[in-house]
Amino acid sequence: MTRALPPLNALRAFEAAARHLSFKLAADELNVTPAAVSHHVKALEDALGVDLFHRLTRALRLTDAGEAALPVLTEGFDKLAEGVDEMRTFCDSGLLTVSVSPSFGSMWLVPKLDRFRTRHPDIEIRIDGTDRLVDVARGEVDVAIRYGLGDYKGVRVDHLFSQRNIPVCSPALLDGDTPLARPEDLRQHTLLHVEWSDAQASWRMWLMAAGLRDIDPMRGLHFTHEGMAVDAALDGQGVALVGDRIVAGHLAAGRLVRPFQPDLNTPLNFCYYVLSGRDRLARPKVAAFRDWLIEEARGQRPGAGVEAQ
Repeated sequence: MTRALPPLNALRAFEAAARHLSFKLAADELNVTPAAVSHHVKALEDALGVDLFHRLTRALRLTDAGEAALPVLTEGFDKLAEGVDEMRTFCDSGLLTVSVSPSFGSMWLVPKLDRFRTRHPDIEIRIDGTDRLVDVARGEVDVAIRYGLGDYKGVRVDHLFSQRNIPVCSPALLDGDTPLARPEDLRQHTLLHVEWSDAQASWRMWLMAAGLRDIDPMRGLHFTHEGMAVDAALDGQGVALVGDRIVAGHLAAGRLVRPFQPDLNTPLNFCYYVLSGRDRLARPKVAAFRDWLIEEARGQRPGAGVEAQ
C-alpha cells in the first residue's frame, strides 16, 4: 500500500530551510519569497502534528524531529534529481552549448565548425565565449574547452592538445626598415605579450632560452586575451609569442610568419582539455561533439579520456 505523502513543495521548502537554517536563504534557492517558505513549513508541521523548527528571535534551530528528517529528505531529493537527469539523457533535443574562451573559439574552434555541421547537420550549436568558471558537472553547459593543468574535479576530462609558444609577426616586418631576421633583431621591435597563467609561456622565458638577456622582457604591449595579441601581430604592430596550434591557420595562409627560431624546447605545462559531465556523454550530441573535437586535434586518432574523482 502506498503511503500518503505531504505536498512535495512543503517537503522541499523544509529541506532547503533546514539546510540553510534560514527561510530567506531557502527562498533565494527556491526562487520564492521567505513568507512562502514559512507558509509551506508551517503547513507541513500542521499536517504532521510535530514542530520541525525552534523559531528563535533571529535564528532557526531544528527540533529533534527536524534533525532526524533532514538527511533522509536531502538524500531523497538528490535521488529525485538523479532520476530526472536519467530521463533527460533520452531527450537529445535542443541546443548543444559549448563554453570556450573567446580567443580559442575564434582562432581554433569556429573555423572548423563547418566540418562538424556537415557530419551532424541535425545538431544545433551554441558557442558561449567566456573564460568564467562554468559548472559542467551540473549541466550549466554541455561541453567546455579549457586551458589549464587538467585537474578538473567531478567531470570527464579529455586531453585535447599541448602546444609550444612561438614568435610570430606580419610578413611586412621581415622586410621593413628594421627587418626581422635573427632573435637579436627583437631589440628594434615591439613585444606583444599575453598575460598567461603559465609563467613558462612568457617572453621572459623565451628570451632566456634564446640567450638574449639584454632585452627588457616586459616592454611592449600586454593583452589579457591571446586573440588580441594575434590581431596586433596581424596588423604589424609587433611580434607576438603565442601558441603554435592556435595560429596554425594564419601561418598556413601566410598572414603570419615565424621570423626565426627557437621556440620553447618543451611543451607548455598548460594544455587544452575537453570537459563534459559524466552523465551527459550518454547523450549522442555530446558524445559526437567530444569525439569530433578529439579527432580534429589528433588527426583522427581516438583519445582516451580520464574521469576526475
